[in-house]
Amino acid sequence: MIRLVIVDDHPVVRDGLRGMLAAPDFEVVGEAASGDEAVAVVTALGPDVVLMDLRMPGSDGLSAIERLRDHPCRVLVLTTYDTDRDVLPAIKAGATGYLLKDTPRDELQRAIRAAHAGEAVLSPAVATRLLGQVREPALEPLSARELDVLALVAKGSTNRAVAAALFISEATVKTHLLHVYAKLGVSDRAAAVAVAYERGLLRGRRR
Repeated sequence: MIRLVIVDDHPVVRDGLRGMLAAPDFEVVGEAASGDEAVAVVTALGPDVVLMDLRMPGSDGLSAIERLRDHPCRVLVLTTYDTDRDVLPAIKAGATGYLLKDTPRDELQRAIRAAHAGEAVLSPAVATRLLGQVREPALEPLSARELDVLALVAKGSTNRAVAAALFISEATVKTHLLHVYAKLGVSDRAAAVAVAYERGLLRGRRR
């Protein structure tokens, strides 16, 4: 018998999953609607597999996965999102698998059994995305000056303010930013700052 906990902030989704998991070797022993609640329920009930949504009000699924890393249960992400900002952090945090909510019943049941056996389980779309990440060439690192410019931009500085702070021209600031965009694979200031923080590039930098 595989003991399951369902984590999703929508009651109708949890009810639907209970119906999809009606099988002789499955037993849904608990539910949770947030990351914090998931950790508490899993700690109390000790399930074998946790079906974890990612984006929930309050504490999210990613934080729960990280906190359950040392728990013997397997965490199988079940979400509607398959972007890089969702997939890669979840896998790195310790998720055994990553499925989308349009996964058919039979495939979901097979995935749960595979996850319980310790096998990695990925939906085709997620597997394709991860392969793309592996095949992409390593991105060129930002130079020290580009990081200086980006750190000031992250604090809300205009190009003129950045130029004054670094004793360079506004044209040079724009050039540095264009290089930053190309290296980070983004097209604007906000995205550059977001990606830089996500990758830890601005950690500890103060101007």
